[in-house]
This record gives sequence, structure tokens and C-alpha cells, in this order.
Amino acid sequence: MRLPPLIIGDLKAKVPIIQGGMGVGISGHRLSQAVANEGGIGIISGVQIGYREPDFETDTEAANIRALKKELRKARQLSPKGIIGVNIMVAVSDYDKMVKTCIEEKADLIISGAGLPLTLPKLVEGSNIKIAPIVSSAKAASIIIRQWEKKHSRIPDLVVVEGPKAGGHLGFHLEQLQSGNEQLENIVPEVIKVVKTFEEKYKRKIPVVAAGGIYTGSDIVKFLKMGASGVQMGTRFVATEECDASINYKNAYVNSKKEDIKLIKSPVGLPGRAINNKFIKTAEKHRIAPTKCYNCLKKCDPKDTPYCISRALINAVEGNLDEALIFVGSNAYRVDKIVKVKDLINELVTEAESEN
Repeated sequence: MRLPPLIIGDLKAKVPIIQGGMGVGISGHRLSQAVANEGGIGIISGVQIGYREPDFETDTEAANIRALKKELRKARQLSPKGIIGVNIMVAVSDYDKMVKTCIEEKADLIISGAGLPLTLPKLVEGSNIKIAPIVSSAKAASIIIRQWEKKHSRIPDLVVVEGPKAGGHLGFHLEQLQSGNEQLENIVPEVIKVVKTFEEKYKRKIPVVAAGGIYTGSDIVKFLKMGASGVQMGTRFVATEECDASINYKNAYVNSKKEDIKLIKSPVGLPGRAINNKFIKTAEKHRIAPTKCYNCLKKCDPKDTPYCISRALINAVEGNLDEALIFVGSNAYRVDKIVKVKDLINELVTEAESEN
């Protein structure tokens, strides 16, 4: 099957693959520009992006804004014609300022999940930036689009449907994930159906992108045949030379086995999927009291949080794996080597185009 481009308004990605936004620091300028230069859409994760800034401990918000500017500028410098976007979690405290920074730095796209991004259209008013909610059900898609339409006379430029096999925080209850009844293959057509009514009303295409557990070229084809316009992939891009994480982090994926991957309850109340390492085992036994609060999440109380998720994720990107939360997609155990982004995208496209 010849892969179609992914068209989002006036943006056209030659390869219909969005590289997932992975924080803290896993997908920065190096990974995003490499994907954009190969015709995909490169995404920088905005969450705690300033972790390397000298004032991160004392003025986290200022460090994050400055670092996001730097990362976007570096990515654009290395990929002047590629499509570069930012993933911003609704749950972060500096959400509004991060969105404004994306507009100022002329990012092409904002993808937003970990909550309902109901204020996003208002925040981007007057700019040409594309906006996309992440949803895990047709119901969520319907609520968001109706709210955007009613309050802001705006519809999404793109909708990302994230299923239960994704890495990081998942938009499902733990029981739903454990039952195995929720399947991306069922959710995507339901979301497409919701989106179709708005496409017809506004006479405009709203691409739906499938995410979570997509690993091969044939997986891509499967969702395109269902009516999706593209896919979002995270796990495969971690094990690339250009990924912004430390080599230890990448090797954690390469060396993981299926039985190492487990569902956990994150401090923010959402379930997540991670590698069952020393840190997870310790956290399950007793509370790891934070020594510092970064005020990163709106709903986190340092007095009773089981551990500091920011610190655990910074440890991960820096390669301090015994004290790290290592988020992974359900297929991370299938990763067996670190490759160049160019070779990975070539492999995926070749596999997809050899399918009938």
C-alpha cells in the first residue's frame, strides 16, 4: 500500500507518522528535527523541559519556558522546512505560558492530552498554529469538539486517538486496562464517526491519527485501512541514535523483556505503563517523600504524593535508572537495537508499502 501524506490544513507531512511527545526530555530538538527531516512530524515534549537549566530548581517555570524556546529554535534551525510540534499536558501548571511560547516560536502544531484541553482554542486565537486533542474514547472526542465549537467557534485541526497500549500516562481506568476489553482497533472507528459529523458540517477534513502500540509498517497500514489518516509512534523512536535520552535509558528498552513491563498507578492518579525496575518496587513498598516540589502538576500535593514524578522522570532521561520511572509502550520488549531515525522510517515505510 502506497503511504499517503498526512495533511493537516496547510501542513503536509510526506510520511503519515507523528513521533510521540515523550517527557521528561526524551523527545527534544534532536529527535524531533530528525523525524521532521525524514518527512514525518517531529514532536518536542514540553513537560519539565527545563530540567537542564541552571535555575530549574529555583525557578522551574522560567527554566521551562526558556528551554522550550531553545529547543524549538534548535529544531527549526536543523529542520527549516520540516513540521515541528509540541506536546503539552493539560495537567501541567504552566500550561497557558507553554502554549503562548509555542505560538511565539512559531511551532507548527500543539498536541494536548492528560486532561481535556478545553481552553486551547482561546489560547491560540489569532495564530496559525494547528491544535490537536489527544482522546481515548469517542465520548471524549465528542465533548472536546462540542465545547470548542460552542465556546470558541473552532474545531480541531487533528485528533490523536491514544489506545491502551501506549506508554506513559494512559487515559483509562486501571480496571479497563487489566480487563483487556479496550482496543485501539475499536476506538479509532468510533472517533472517526464522531469527527465525520463535524467534517460534514464545516466542509473540512479533520485527520484522525491512531496511537498506542503501533510498532510495524503493517500496523500502520491496518489503521489507515480503518480510515485513520496517520499514526503516532513513541516507543520505536526511543531506540534511535537521535533520541534525546541517555544511552542507559535507550538500553533499558533494548534489554527489557515482556514480563518487565507493567501497569502502575502514577502519583497523578492516572495509570501508566513502565518497566518494573528497582524504583517501582521500592515505591510499591513505601512512600518516597519528595525533597523538593517543582509545582509541575496542578493536582499534585507534595505532602502526600507517593513520590515526585518530575524527579523520577529526570532521573530516567539522565540514565540514573535505579531511581527512575521508565515509561514504555506495551511493545518496548520487541526493541532489540538502536538505529538511526532515517533507517527506522525507511523500514516502516518499506514494510507498509509491501502490504496489499
